[in-house]
Amino acid sequence: MNKLLLSLLGAALLPALTQCNTLEKDIAGINARNAEIAREPRGNYFVGRRYHVPATRFWGYLRQPGQTWRTAQLVIMDESACRTPDRLPEYTGNPRYAYDNNYEYRVYGKYTGKYGYEPNSNLRLPIFKPTRFEVANTTPAGSSNPRKNMIPEPLLCALLSCPRQPPSRSGKKNLSAKTGPER
Repeated sequence: MNKLLLSLLGAALLPALTQCNTLEKDIAGINARNAEIAREPRGNYFVGRRYHVPATRFWGYLRQPGQTWRTAQLVIMDESACRTPDRLPEYTGNPRYAYDNNYEYRVYGKYTGKYGYEPNSNLRLPIFKPTRFEVANTTPAGSSNPRKNMIPEPLLCALLSCPRQPPSRSGKKNLSAKTGPER
């Protein structure tokens, strides 16, 4: 009985022990990416990463140059002044729709100070009004979600088909996707 228990315990712990190497590589990769971000030229623009999730209306993440992705905000774009690069017909089977998922852009424009509700993810997101997009990188390092492991709970639930709670009408519950930097 003890040998069986020991074997099961060993089988359960072995994968955890082999993940130490992966964790070290992940940390080294994050540190290298953050060092590259720190060298970005400062300016009157934002760095944007297109993050497409089917059936949602947010555009992706924006951060200021020189700031890590931890400070990025998931945004809805106001296209009244400038259309987003991926302005193609959205229908099932269109192979070009969301072609720019995971692209990095220099995005010029400003936050409107308003928020929009994205019903399919149950998120209240800031609205950004772009004036210009410049492709910065079509194959950036990291995942398609630059804030990997920082997906807001309502979006995570939407992606995993968890039961949704309607937004509070009192405004007391904050559904903002900006969770702030990790500590």
